[in-house]
Amino acid sequence: MIKRFLIAFVFVAIVVGGIVGFNMFRDQAIQDFFANRQAPAFPVASVIVEPTEWQPGIEAIGTVYAARGIDLAVEATGVVRKVNFRANDEIDQGDLLVQIDDTIERAEIVAAQSQVDVSTQALERAQTLSDRGVSSASTVQEAEAAASSARAQIERLQAVLSQKALEAPFSGMIGLPRVEVGQYISAGTTVATLQALDTLRVDFTVPEQQLGRLSIGQTVNIATEAGGTVASGTITGIEPRIDPQTRLVSVRAEVDNQEGALNPGQFVRVRVELPAENDVIALPQTAVTTSLYGDFVYVVAAPEEAQEPAEGEAERFVAKQVFVQTGRRNGQLVELTQGVNAGDRVVVAGQNRLSNGAPVTLSPQADAPAGEDVPVEAAESDQ
Repeated sequence: MIKRFLIAFVFVAIVVGGIVGFNMFRDQAIQDFFANRQAPAFPVASVIVEPTEWQPGIEAIGTVYAARGIDLAVEATGVVRKVNFRANDEIDQGDLLVQIDDTIERAEIVAAQSQVDVSTQALERAQTLSDRGVSSASTVQEAEAAASSARAQIERLQAVLSQKALEAPFSGMIGLPRVEVGQYISAGTTVATLQALDTLRVDFTVPEQQLGRLSIGQTVNIATEAGGTVASGTITGIEPRIDPQTRLVSVRAEVDNQEGALNPGQFVRVRVELPAENDVIALPQTAVTTSLYGDFVYVVAAPEEAQEPAEGEAERFVAKQVFVQTGRRNGQLVELTQGVNAGDRVVVAGQNRLSNGAPVTLSPQADAPAGEDVPVEAAESDQ
């Protein structure tokens, strides 16, 4: 009985010892695996920092106006007989646009002309009689006054007649007609808008701190919300007075619009181009990450313990977090005043999964010099 008990005890001890030993071996193997396992390297796109030419500028918001643009209105009251234009017609200076009924005025001119003829004949007879000594000088003066009054009446009626016809004061594009044939309108009724679109002006404002950097003749580039620069022009006027309420300076630029890319009343983004600067460190804005502790970039560097990459594996680097000071911005570029130097390789895409000291591999598809566009998808597609 005791022998059987000892055999069972030894068997149980062997089983339990084997289980405990296996678990200890497994735990140690897992620890060794993770202790010696290399962290996965993240593919990133990078650029090499190089001093470049920087084109500084002043950004502003502006509104487009026609250099010559008015609301056409009639000067007389009456019934519209003709509307000689349609929306968006190109109008030449002097073209008849709207004709108001002038039948009465033309009849009055015919009657006044008859009176001029009569008064002219009376004046001729009075002068003839005066030359013969039959008529007095006062009679001649009265005849002259009557003839002058008749001619003045003709001129008045012709002026009234001209008010019945609305002509284009300058060439341009006309807008939507606001009157119809047969409509009775009063003096001052707006007929349509007329805009000369070949040359436009853009009014915008800049902070008073930028006033010293502005001058007449500076180049401005105009961009719309649709995207991209659509026109260029020059500054033609700077308001000498600063608005005491907003501390802004009003500026006006004249823009050539021969291609018709802009329209009066349009919202635009204005950039005043300043003299170019050399040897400026600039990177794509995607390279800079903003945090509570400041702006930083990831600089690619060789690992302290260099390891030979396995066959078919890309060379491994590490990403080091470097805090930087940013300056001016120009399009997709941002100026860096501190933190990086020429020759540094900086990550511009794929840094959303990085931390300080994280291993990385360079994505050759997106590797490019600083200042060039880098396709972010090239790095993200490898992750």
